[in-house]
Amino acid sequence: MTDLQQKFLTYLRAERNYSPHTLAAYEDDLNSFRAFLTRLTGEAEPEAAAVDHGTIRAYLGSLLEQGYARKSAARKLASLKSFFRFCRRAGLIAANPTALISAPKLERRLPQVLDEGTVERLMRQPDRSNPEGIRDAAILELIYGTGMRLGELLTLRPADLDLHGRTVKVRGKGSKDRILPLGRPAYDAMRAYLGERPKLLGRGPGVNRPGELFLSVRGKAMSPKGVNILMNRYIARVSEIEKKSPHILRHSCATHLLNRGADLQAVRELLGHESLSTTQIYTQVSVERLKSIYTRAHPKAS
Repeated sequence: MTDLQQKFLTYLRAERNYSPHTLAAYEDDLNSFRAFLTRLTGEAEPEAAAVDHGTIRAYLGSLLEQGYARKSAARKLASLKSFFRFCRRAGLIAANPTALISAPKLERRLPQVLDEGTVERLMRQPDRSNPEGIRDAAILELIYGTGMRLGELLTLRPADLDLHGRTVKVRGKGSKDRILPLGRPAYDAMRAYLGERPKLLGRGPGVNRPGELFLSVRGKAMSPKGVNILMNRYIARVSEIEKKSPHILRHSCATHLLNRGADLQAVRELLGHESLSTTQIYTQVSVERLKSIYTRAHPKAS
């Protein structure tokens, strides 16, 4: 199965232009399934052609028994469906064992968001008297101001910023570029950071300096872990919300736009969603917020 797996990953990389992050997720899912097959069959190199409908069901059952969330199990199944569909179309296997398998039913949870007042307090948290704080402020303002994903933020390069036009170019899923506007707070924060960035860059090694826009205190390109740590630290100061990730600001951006009357299609384009149905979840957040306000404030609500 290893050879087929490599052919599949090469196809995703060369023909579908999937990002390194997405490729790593597919590889991890396929490795997990291959390890399950090895435990099941005792074969060090199990054959993909021997996998049948029952094997896939057994694998999903084992994931749930191990405590995987239904969402995680569904994602792993989606990876297998893509893999076996590729193998079948390429004539590498006789039948697709995932064809009739449905994903575990998911509870559709509404995204967690910060209210506008909390976001205002959040933006005041970084200490803007030093390069690290100025960088952190730029990251917070940019994610909230544009709704970009963490992966999109980390692949930004200085050339992607057009301060004259007040826009930033991001490369989204499937290597699709989109141009996002910079509001005044994000624009001001980015101008301030660009002035301080050489100080961070100067802390790095003299060769192979990173071209990425956002740098660590050692002058290296920032990692997802680094951004998550700073995000957790700042959000914890202003909110007791359960998840304190960069995605919270993306969710908050979309929800606040819709609360203020933005067009759903425009929000979809801003966030880089393939389907409008993905964006519609934020209308539910807005409706739930309206219901909550109504219940608290209207004398006839109860």
